[in-house]
Amino acid sequence: MQPEPSSRTRPRWLSVLLLLVALPAQAERIKDLASVGGVRGNALVGYGLVVGLDNSGDRTSQAPFTVQSLRNMLGELGVTIPPNVNPQLKNVAAVAIHAELPPFAKPGQTIDVTVSSIGNAVSLRGGSLLMAPLRGADGQVYAIAQGNLVVGGFGAQGRDGSRVSVNVPSVGRIPNGATVERALPDVFGAGGEIKLNLHRNDFTTVARMVQALEQAFGPGVARAVDGVTVALAAPTDPGARIGFLARVENLELTPGSAPAKVIVNSRTGTVVIGSQVRVMPAAVSHGALTVTIGEDLQVSQPGAFTGGSTVVAPSSTVGTSQEGSRMFKFEGGTTLDEIVRAVNEVGAAPGDLIAILEALRQAGALRVELEVI
Repeated sequence: MQPEPSSRTRPRWLSVLLLLVALPAQAERIKDLASVGGVRGNALVGYGLVVGLDNSGDRTSQAPFTVQSLRNMLGELGVTIPPNVNPQLKNVAAVAIHAELPPFAKPGQTIDVTVSSIGNAVSLRGGSLLMAPLRGADGQVYAIAQGNLVVGGFGAQGRDGSRVSVNVPSVGRIPNGATVERALPDVFGAGGEIKLNLHRNDFTTVARMVQALEQAFGPGVARAVDGVTVALAAPTDPGARIGFLARVENLELTPGSAPAKVIVNSRTGTVVIGSQVRVMPAAVSHGALTVTIGEDLQVSQPGAFTGGSTVVAPSSTVGTSQEGSRMFKFEGGTTLDEIVRAVNEVGAAPGDLIAILEALRQAGALRVELEVI
């Protein structure tokens, strides 16, 4: 048996891959494996105006909706702009606002908001968002946003059109920039059952979760609904339900093993091999063909008194070379450690490893799910 390559000879990307996917399974808390049904955030979106910009706002000739929004806002404040007046503004920008309303948020609490330019504003740095409602998917107003923007990007532009920017200056955030005005309907206290939904579909994990809950609280307290959901018979009193869930989410169990899968990122060449991957007996040989093309210039000088002229003629040379490819063998039931060791010995790059894995799968020696992203 050949010794395992040292960390100096092993490529870094293979060492990281081995570290990530070869760790043994261990017990995890239920709160890390599942979420309580109905306890979720809700997306909010709104539209507003950012004012006070330093000549970096929307150009109204190309973004007429900014002027229209300004007219509507000033009209509600009692200021009327004559119809024949078209304000040419550079310090106002139309923006889209989005935020997430967390579960159990109550009126008066604050949430963070993100503000993004939807016109042609160059930068939102130094701007202030005017009061804007944030609506949910049902069209109801759940929060009101307003405040000064924090912009991490920076941009500068010259008169000749040249421009330099750092990060994205047309997007900013307002910490605690929205105040909750309406609470979400209470679904936590409704009904006699509480459902736990796994983050990943796995029948083995569901069965083990039911077993762990029954060992902790007694038979009949939990039942498996499907490959994702476990239903709990919870107390009806809100205070008791909170205490019950506090105990449930801290229970530990060993989740089921992940399916045998190989994930390939075709753009970056990243390959991740799951710990359950096994290879049937197979022999692999992989080599590389190198083509070299050289260009040279040859000068043709005519003899004296011949009447000819000097000519420069191109000369091309084409050569090919095939690197010596070595054949290596995968024994039946090969583990992840042995796969990495064999690929290390042949010196395959990430792109070569992708080709090897695809060929093994086509030959029926790699019985896994190959996912290309």
